[in-house]
This record gives sequence, C-alpha cells and structure tokens, in this order.
Amino acid sequence: MIQWYPGHMAKAKKEIQEKLKLVDIVFELLDARIPFSSQNPEFQKIFASSKRLIIITKSEMADKNETAKWQKYFKNQGIDSITVDSISGANVKNIVNSAKVVLEEKIKKDLARGLKPRAIRAMVVGIPNVGKSTLINKLTGKHSAATGDKPGVTKAQQWIRINKDLDLLDTPGVLWPKFESITQSYHLALSGAIKDDVVRKEDMILYFLDFLKKYYPSNLVDRYNVNIDDDNVLILEKIGRNRGFIKANEVDYEKVYEVLLTDFRSLRLGRITLDHED
Repeated sequence: MIQWYPGHMAKAKKEIQEKLKLVDIVFELLDARIPFSSQNPEFQKIFASSKRLIIITKSEMADKNETAKWQKYFKNQGIDSITVDSISGANVKNIVNSAKVVLEEKIKKDLARGLKPRAIRAMVVGIPNVGKSTLINKLTGKHSAATGDKPGVTKAQQWIRINKDLDLLDTPGVLWPKFESITQSYHLALSGAIKDDVVRKEDMILYFLDFLKKYYPSNLVDRYNVNIDDDNVLILEKIGRNRGFIKANEVDYEKVYEVLLTDFRSLRLGRITLDHED
C-alpha cells in the first residue's frame, strides 16, 4: 500500500490534540473533488466530542450534484457543512454565521451566565493542499498565510485574527499512516494532496481513464477527441500523437500523463468529483 506520512505530520497531530481545549469549534476542510478521500479518519476520534463544521473547499472544481450528495451524507451524520470557493470568495462570508449555528447552544449559555460576547475561536484542520491558507487569506483580505500548489506549505500552527467575530488557529496539513485503499491513494495524488511521485503515475493515469469512462465519458471525448470504447493504452497513444508528443517516432507517455493531470487540476476537463458514493 502506498503511503506518504512525513515525520512532521505526527508532531502536527499531537499539537492539534494539545490545542483543542483552546478552541470553541473545529473547521474541518475537505476537498470537494474528494470529500471522502480527504477526510482524515483519525480526526473522527480526536474531534468526537468537539463542535465541528465541515467546510468543503474548491467547490468550483467539483461536480455540483455530487457535492450536494456529500452534504446530505454529512448532514445524516449530524455534521453541518458549507461549500466555499476560496478563489472567488463565494460563500466565504457565511462561515461565521454557519459556525454560530453550530455553537448556538453554547452562545446562549454564555449569555445566560452574563458573559460578554467574544470572537469565536476556531481550529482549521485538513489534509495537505486542501486550501486552508487560501481560505484564511480570503477571510482576512490579505496574505496572512503562505500558500502553494504543492502539499506541505504550512509548517507550524499560528493564530490569525480574522475580525471581531472570528479568531483562527491555522494548523499544518495532516495525513494518516495507512490509507483505506489504493483508490484513495490515487484520489489523493490526482488532487495534489500527496506528491505526484509517491504513486506509480502510469497506474494512476490508467485508473483515471477508467474512472472518466464510467462517470464523465463526454468530458474525455470532448477534450481529447478519442473513442471511449478503445482500450486505455490506445487512448493515451492517440492523445500523445494528437498533441505531437513524439520522441524517436514513439509517443512520450510521460508528457501525456502530465497533460491529463494538468487538465484535471486546471478544470480543462470540466468539473469532476472523484469520490462517488457508489
């Protein structure tokens, strides 16, 4: 089984557990393209008794119908969720109100005890490259947290004042020691949550083609002008020849793999959700 669990992640998980008592609520960020695969199973235990709001990031990149299904799934588990687009800022301003709904009982109790209203203290958690820093920068309106398109940009915890209603404790992205399946590994790699070279790229791309044939065949045909009834190697060859990826009269498959990855991550293949409930 393929794994990617650098040593700093174990340290980050320990620090999350230590600081949990300082916050009112946990903001668990999930990638809309992989809302199951991006959910750290260890968090379910760590936050079992904590108030939690799931923030589904990168919603502009995912299949709207599938995102709605996942929100219903989380609701059935008793967890509120909100979708956001951290680039355009869509729905970002509703995060505080959503947090207040989750914390409604606590807020009422504090008022009844005569305590003055204060900013909500929220811990932001998620896997690498899920968009924590991008969201924080959108909330603050400035470059408060380092961002990047590679996993592992945030290295340490830091408190960030958003406004009078919200203080955030940003945390590094944390994975877990053992993934559920090879499929989950592929989804994490395709989305950029783990480094590309952690998995065998050829196997991942062949899996991705099978996935597109099953769930998004028109996206595949429209983008590359291929026949979905062809086997995957022939499809890769056709893409390579159509794009001119030829070296010594042979298709440069590495370049074809990169095109498929880049097209998925840049929305050139359309809005795609990798995690389907079936």
